[in-house]
Amino acid sequence: MQQLATLWTALDTRRRIIVGLATVAVFAAVLALARMASTPSMALLYSGLENGAAGDVVAALEQRGVAHEVRGGAIFVDAARRDALRMTLATEGLPANTAQGYELLDGLSGFGTTSQMFDAAYWRAKEGELARTIVAHPAISSARVHIATTGSNPFQRDVQASASVMITSSPGAITPVHARALKFLVASAIAGLAPEDVSIIDSASGLIGGAEDVPVHAPDDRAEAMRKRIERLLEARVGPGNVVVEVSVDTVTRAESLRERRVDPESRVAISTETEERSDTAQDEGDGGVTVASNLPDGDAGGSETSQSQSTQTRERVNYEVSETEREVVMQPGAIKRLTIAVLVNGTVVTGPDGTDSFQPRPDDELSALRDLAASAVGYDETRGDVITIKTMEFEPVAPQGTSAEPSIFDTLSLDVMSLVQAAVLAVVALVLGLFVVRPVLLRPKGFAPPQLTPPAPRPSSEQNSTEALTGEIETGDMDPARLSIVSQASGDPDMSNGALTPLSRQPNDPVERLRAMIGERQEETVEILRSWLEGEEENA
Repeated sequence: MQQLATLWTALDTRRRIIVGLATVAVFAAVLALARMASTPSMALLYSGLENGAAGDVVAALEQRGVAHEVRGGAIFVDAARRDALRMTLATEGLPANTAQGYELLDGLSGFGTTSQMFDAAYWRAKEGELARTIVAHPAISSARVHIATTGSNPFQRDVQASASVMITSSPGAITPVHARALKFLVASAIAGLAPEDVSIIDSASGLIGGAEDVPVHAPDDRAEAMRKRIERLLEARVGPGNVVVEVSVDTVTRAESLRERRVDPESRVAISTETEERSDTAQDEGDGGVTVASNLPDGDAGGSETSQSQSTQTRERVNYEVSETEREVVMQPGAIKRLTIAVLVNGTVVTGPDGTDSFQPRPDDELSALRDLAASAVGYDETRGDVITIKTMEFEPVAPQGTSAEPSIFDTLSLDVMSLVQAAVLAVVALVLGLFVVRPVLLRPKGFAPPQLTPPAPRPSSEQNSTEALTGEIETGDMDPARLSIVSQASGDPDMSNGALTPLSRQPNDPVERLRAMIGERQEETVEILRSWLEGEEENA
């Protein structure tokens, strides 16, 4: 502490200010590092909740003493406790779903509840249950269902039920396939409702799956699906990257309706038979002349003849039904008219006896087998005019673009990169302040303190009171050279006589001249003595 106090008193005002600011900066950096180390990394717990549901979640977190942050409409908690908190809050029914279902009917009592009130509560509960079911889909974040029914009025006629669903998708717009599934979901839950009477509206893309919607890119999508199917099948044989497949689909772009009626007279069938028989009998007597004898009672008529005739007629009527075939064919846009498939297969590399690699095309029997596989994968029909072409050629090597994406060490260790970067920046700031600001100010420059001179060799007891080192003062009296062990080495010089220095004996008996000689012999020690004098003057000032 005494040394620090001495150093502090030796500093001027400017250096004291620099030391104070640097100390404050270092302490601030250390405190920031400690706070970052103690502050947990926050992760998203819930977002997009309504105000009431979000308030219930925040109240539950405060009750448990869980550190949390509210950023806009999102709630963040410690990443290590996020999953556990979700499960714990779910057991308490949080976040509460604002769409209520059949529990609305539990609050209805038999007294004071009319049929209209019960119907309204029932359809409201039905809408809430459907909304819950729709939100269960991972791609949908919120949903509202509206049902328009005929009600229980028996005098309403020609009123058709309908429904509309408003959804908000999480990653983006849902596909028409999902929209069609939602239509059947709603239609199946409501009696008498057809899927065509259900409208699906997305907040991002509007109406989805309308009856008038015609997929513009349907041929391209179908061709892409066929291409992937062939490529996946052939790569199992030739290897990944050794086959290129292109599929072109020619589809019908207009709707056609064909009605055909065919009558086959050869294929008749008897459906009824009528038989009619008729028999006629006639008898005729001969006509004689009128005479007197014919008028007498006993007279002879004479000359009369008789004739008799009988006829039989049979009539049969058979009713036949002629075979008739009636057919109606409706062709919608999108039907395949023609397929064109092109397949390019890479050959093989064969190493010769001399060690050189050469390209070798694939044999014809292998190409024929690959062609049959590709034709079977897409429903090849030669009568329709489909064409498939397969060739084997050498592929040119393609250099990969850029660098390969590999997981970094931070991904494998599951570390927060931003937190590490912030901690590293603060550590560098603290280190720079400590090394390049505080340390140069607190430490003296090299050679600032005078070095300690070597103590003299032990002297006899008679010489203990003599001077043992240079003090910087020059005596004007006589000087004993033997006592100047630091300045000279007279004791070890054989040329010395009577204890006097040889160099000084040759100089005039002048203190200034002797001092010059001493300075010339001990220049370094003289500089240190002068520096100590200057320091003493600065401290006294």
